[in-house]
Amino acid sequence: MAVTQVFSQGKRIRDYGIEIGVLKTGAYNAITDVEGVLVGHTTLIMGDSIRTGVTAILPHSDNIFQLKVPAAIYIGNGFGKLAGYSQVKELGNIETPVVLTNTLSVPTASDALIGYTLDQQGNTTVRSVNSVVGETNDGYLNDIRGRHVKHEHVIAAIKNAKNGPVEEGNVGAGTGTVCFGFKGGIGTSSRIAPESFGSYTVGVLVQTNFGGVLEINGVPVAKELGNIPRQFNYDVDGSCMMVVVTDAPLSSRNLERLAKRAIMGLAKTGGIASNGSGDYVIAMSTAKSNLIPHSSDSLLRETKILRNDGLSPLFLATIEATEEAILNSLFTAETMLGRDGHKISSIPIDTVLSLMKKYNKLKD
Repeated sequence: MAVTQVFSQGKRIRDYGIEIGVLKTGAYNAITDVEGVLVGHTTLIMGDSIRTGVTAILPHSDNIFQLKVPAAIYIGNGFGKLAGYSQVKELGNIETPVVLTNTLSVPTASDALIGYTLDQQGNTTVRSVNSVVGETNDGYLNDIRGRHVKHEHVIAAIKNAKNGPVEEGNVGAGTGTVCFGFKGGIGTSSRIAPESFGSYTVGVLVQTNFGGVLEINGVPVAKELGNIPRQFNYDVDGSCMMVVVTDAPLSSRNLERLAKRAIMGLAKTGGIASNGSGDYVIAMSTAKSNLIPHSSDSLLRETKILRNDGLSPLFLATIEATEEAILNSLFTAETMLGRDGHKISSIPIDTVLSLMKKYNKLKD
């Protein structure tokens, strides 16, 4: 069976005149606007029931185990299977690429990520690897019990990783996901802090698979469409993985504070982090002065850390970028048929645009 690459609708929310927030975006309006960050996908669409994949985020292109990045993970709601949390919480760093996939493929992805790390040049004496793997459950559209993600798919996503524009929608780990009852997927966005606060960049990538009461730029879309939760079970459950990367020199403590603001971006789209939702934020800093060598002749490590007073613009940047990344995942995803004939339609863009006009939320 072949691995098929399927592209999104192409247009993102800004292409329709919907602008989120007040801060400027980076050149690509993507997580890859943070210098050095790479993103790769493997998309699996085979037969009538395999709708899944892998997305890999690399904070830099060097050996990440040998040059770790300061990091934190924040749990909005913990109905999930994220691997690697405890060591990140304890030591405040990440030493592998971050991989996203489906729920039942976390062990496979973790094992592949360990193998990838052990095989890297310079890691011949490594005896312990803390692989970080997040997930959402794509079992409505995908034959998740078949566990179709294999080692080679994880390695391919890592090796495919590149900078520049990021594919969104029905790709990688977002291939089979559902968001607010519509087709979800991968989405990304970025923001740049004001020059007086260092012009630091914050980039966010999301894997959307959750429910709630959809709002777009403050417009009550779900209410207007009558698409509101009624069961408060499957219509609000799911998960959202959020990966936040910045070039600001932040400690793991302040990266956790940054990660908390991504949940606020989730809330601005109407997500409620329901009882059955796994909503996790992985935050990393790529500031070159603060990368952490695996070994050193010195017991001391000199760093420059951004003062607490400099965090507020980055908080706003994270909120705005997360909100827009989630909406980009909806606007770029296409209608999909999957397991047992299940069908999830894309968000009705023309209808949404009419609502945006009604509420004067479209840019002229």
